[in-house]
Amino acid sequence: MRLRYSAPLILPLLLSACGESFTPVDVYMAKTPECSNWQEGSRFELPRGISVSTTPPVTLPDGGAEFTFVYLVPRGERALFQTRDYTVTQPKGPVVAKAQLVTFYQRTTNSPAEIVESIPKVPDMLIAGATGEETIWRVRLRVTEKLPQRFDLTPPAFEIALHKYPMRTFTYRYFADRKAFGLCS
Repeated sequence: MRLRYSAPLILPLLLSACGESFTPVDVYMAKTPECSNWQEGSRFELPRGISVSTTPPVTLPDGGAEFTFVYLVPRGERALFQTRDYTVTQPKGPVVAKAQLVTFYQRTTNSPAEIVESIPKVPDMLIAGATGEETIWRVRLRVTEKLPQRFDLTPPAFEIALHKYPMRTFTYRYFADRKAFGLCS
């Protein structure tokens, strides 16, 4: 009996995933082994208009850093996190640290920036609100351990419309002339 009532809800989801092709672009951000070029920001496009972007982190006095990631989810879409971990690794190597959650909040693009809903942990999924064209999900993370001169940070991968997608590995290095960590390519 239950299947008969839920089938009309599941069928459109299954059909919408059919025939959809997506090839991620630049899953690994660094384009050169030196990764010597500063980047002001990086945006990674996922299917169905979902994206994640970031800017250079705030370098902490103890050698750690605070990172901000912004996810945009269009109305009617959702993305299921595959894990809850934001891992910091040596370039394409072992884990150095797991970033700690500082804040995670959401608001629709037509809501005032002061009106946000804070969430105490990384949620299971990002769902777009119904009142705006897109919902902004903003996560702030902190690594208190001293970071190496160059490292990668990878947000959790997503499942979107029943398909699993990799997430970009964002690449960072310390820029001595700026006395700060930054995104690099």
